[in-house]
Amino acid sequence: MPFFVRDNHGGSMDGRLKALHDKALSLPQQPGVYIMKDSAGKVIYVGKAKSLKNRVTTYFGSQNNHTEKVRKMVENVKDFDFIVVQSEFEALLLECSLIKQHKPKYNILLKDDKGYSYIKVTPPPWSKISAVKQKGSDGARYIGPFTGSGYVMNAVEQALRIYKLPSCGKEFPRDIGKSRPCLNYFINLCSAPCAGKVSLNEYEEAVSGALRFIEQGGAATKQELLAQMNEAAENLEFEKAAKLRDRINAIDKIGRSQRVVSQKVKNQDIIAAATAGEITCFAVLRFRDGNITDSEHFFIESDEDMPYARAHFILSYYEIRTDVPPIITLDGEIEDEELLKEWLREKRGGGVRINIPVKGEQKELVEICRKNALEKLSLRIGRQSNEVSVLEELMQIVGLKKLPEYIEAYDISHTAGKNNVGGMVVFRNAKPYKSAYRRFIIKGFEGQDDYRSMAEVLERRIGEYEKHKNSENTFGIKPDIILIDGGVGQVKAVRQVLRNSPFADIPVFGMVKDNRHRTRAMTDDGDEITIDSKRRVFRLITEIQNEVHRFAVEYHHKRNTLASKCLTLMQIEGIGRERATQLLKEFKTIDRISKASIEELASVKGISKALAQKIYNHWR
Repeated sequence: MPFFVRDNHGGSMDGRLKALHDKALSLPQQPGVYIMKDSAGKVIYVGKAKSLKNRVTTYFGSQNNHTEKVRKMVENVKDFDFIVVQSEFEALLLECSLIKQHKPKYNILLKDDKGYSYIKVTPPPWSKISAVKQKGSDGARYIGPFTGSGYVMNAVEQALRIYKLPSCGKEFPRDIGKSRPCLNYFINLCSAPCAGKVSLNEYEEAVSGALRFIEQGGAATKQELLAQMNEAAENLEFEKAAKLRDRINAIDKIGRSQRVVSQKVKNQDIIAAATAGEITCFAVLRFRDGNITDSEHFFIESDEDMPYARAHFILSYYEIRTDVPPIITLDGEIEDEELLKEWLREKRGGGVRINIPVKGEQKELVEICRKNALEKLSLRIGRQSNEVSVLEELMQIVGLKKLPEYIEAYDISHTAGKNNVGGMVVFRNAKPYKSAYRRFIIKGFEGQDDYRSMAEVLERRIGEYEKHKNSENTFGIKPDIILIDGGVGQVKAVRQVLRNSPFADIPVFGMVKDNRHRTRAMTDDGDEITIDSKRRVFRLITEIQNEVHRFAVEYHHKRNTLASKCLTLMQIEGIGRERATQLLKEFKTIDRISKASIEELASVKGISKALAQKIYNHWR
């Protein structure tokens, strides 16, 4: 069956896709960049490819394997352009440049909740260092950008204090000799250039040292100062050596006031992410000399897999930064790792290592970073962090690509094959979503067969989705994961039904109980996934399994009671199951039916006055 949807721009989408597909077939099998455009000619997506032909044709074939975001992008593509380059690395550089230039709607673009800050250095002579919010066109040098003015102000304050540079609003040489030194000079925090207490050469040397401290950190600066102090002492320049000693002591004092959190890797950036739906929060912890010097977070809207998202986050993040560390530590794999390392190496002017730790201090630091991302994400989406955290645990355990925010669970209940029913419960954001619960009466066969019962329930669930997918009915929502109260047999029966259906891409897992009917593990096609009973995800799975079992059994008991009541009524001549069910629906109980008048009984659908008389007489 061909893919056919009404195009936003007037024509049928299959015709437009065919034209775009035919154009893509004519592309060369060379590296390059492709540029997707909408009907107004606006760039909506930029991508790179090792082979332009192979990559671009995938967009305009079957849409079934695309993510929702890609499908939406393709719906809006009216035309595309391309640029051939010499290598995949050149394609990466060009892709990065074009994304920065056009800011396409469907590319990963960083969104943070904070403005950027810079360190401003005015031109010599008598340069001054300050923290500012924006770059200016004034010939000054700007270091940054940094997020969070607190870090920038702290770095500048420390550098000025160590090197005794002025923090006042005076300009030099204009204000030299026009006033007495302020209090900072007398408490040994400023060299007082305003009063001519320091030469221009000494002042500019202090400015250079302060900038090295800001850019290199305290440890590297301290080593330089120690070498200079020893050299000055050997040359009998004791006054100079004393000044250098004071700077070293100031660096040590600042270092003692900070908590060292990384003993092994002194200079690195740690990047980790938390995801909910199509929103991902990336957190970055920047370590210099073993201390956290900056903490940042950014939001992206993407349903792409995490290796892709990490790679494009790194591109966007370091594109606007000059400070690339020798080690970048991540919470998982990335696409195009070698290309990224080559790009980062050129940016840094030296080697860059991508580190993905599995244990030890580095793994603990990654977890701290991930928790920061989780907290920021929870605030953004208005949920408790423990809700997102437990769903993230489930996502990792069963290998999902996105957070399982909408979970459906199923169970079957019967008595020796009689009154077979199925129950469906829904957990939304780790909590029961009772308005979406549904019950099913097994109609396709008689007898005991849990596999066939489960298959029937899922067939009908898919049918209801097809009927309601464009409505507000909860049947029109596709779950992120399906959980079955049962083992491998039930899972296989369900997967057979889902194959070639709109639910084909939904992961299915069984919830396995031990011989005491307690949750023990999860299973797919035979491999069991053991869950530590102390973890929150274990409690969530146990709650889901208990809830769906309770719901199915409760409905089965209700059906049993109804069947028993129907049998009682069917003893009356002329009353079959359908009429008995109708009477119970109207009067609720046998007692009320027995006390009803002939007129009340005759008002029920399917009950004539003569039959109402028989029912009335039966109880008397």
